[in-house]
Amino acid sequence: NLSLTQRLGKSGRFAKVSHQYFKKLLIAFWEKKQVKGVFISEINKNSRVEGIFLVKEKHMGVTKNGASYLSLKLMDRTGDMNARVWDNAEKYDREFERNDFIMASGRSSIYQGVMQLTIAELRKCGEQEIELGDFLPAAPLSVKDMFKELKLIVGSIRDKYLKELLKLFFEDEEFVRLFMMAPAAKALHHVYLGGLLEHSLSVARLAQMVSENYDNINRDLLITGAILHDIGKVHELFYGGVFDYTDNGRLLGHITIGVEMVEKKIKAIAGFPPELEVLIKHMILSHHGEYIYGSPKRPKTLEALILYYIDDLDAKINGFQHFIAKDKKTQSNWSGYHKLFDRYLFKPTYISNEMFANSEGQENGKG
Repeated sequence: NLSLTQRLGKSGRFAKVSHQYFKKLLIAFWEKKQVKGVFISEINKNSRVEGIFLVKEKHMGVTKNGASYLSLKLMDRTGDMNARVWDNAEKYDREFERNDFIMASGRSSIYQGVMQLTIAELRKCGEQEIELGDFLPAAPLSVKDMFKELKLIVGSIRDKYLKELLKLFFEDEEFVRLFMMAPAAKALHHVYLGGLLEHSLSVARLAQMVSENYDNINRDLLITGAILHDIGKVHELFYGGVFDYTDNGRLLGHITIGVEMVEKKIKAIAGFPPELEVLIKHMILSHHGEYIYGSPKRPKTLEALILYYIDDLDAKINGFQHFIAKDKKTQSNWSGYHKLFDRYLFKPTYISNEMFANSEGQENGKG
């Protein structure tokens, strides 16, 4: 009649972890999902490894002796690592493809200074067995909280046509599901599940601040454009595995797709002013600013110009911060070379001694 805690271990810490793991096992059982197993960031050298991973890259190679082997790059939400299959490579090659999920077991080692997994056995996992959030990076903030805040911003819009347009989008359950899940880009900024929602919310916040700081700005139009400027990305990007472009994404792009989506919703609104429709479409068509950045049009209204700058601002800041965060393990004050920024980035942030002294004083009751 021992309690679950007693059966799982006398150590309180171990018991707590075991409780959590046991609970996850039960949930996985009832939902017919596999337990993820070890995460890549937890793997140590010369250790036994068993877990489910997303296949980011897959290539068949041949050794000097003429034997076939599989070269893989596996990933989960914590990072990626190289892997090799030396035995039965041709057999396993037929069983899965890039972007599939595999249950792999093997042993880790260090090869040329990099962690590598030698896989002894593997099998392909079905989509019903996995929890996507275990394998792809996700927004640091709650998507439910972000969506709630975005709807509050929508509620502040007074123009009845713009309000109805946004209402049609956010009452569309399939659109909302994709909008809350999609990344904002394949590279550079907000490259994680929920990234599109986070970026759209951030740009909408900036739109509110700018409209309060300057005169003669159509606040409702600017906020609507901020929320809708990237909606085409729900169909441009693939995010059921390794982030990539869909066929429509490559052939049309999110700007064209977004304009088509807005046009379809507007047709369902009786009496929608044609001039207002043109202004919204122009904002979407011009939000990349310049032809060289893939913008079909350059901004020719004040609201379109503001949207271009605040969209670029939010994307650049997020891209900068995440690149620095990835490079935090190195001791140098400088990051590695960033191809898209075309420069090295300085990592430290100056903190004045006065600020530090004031914070200490407040903690000691001196403030």
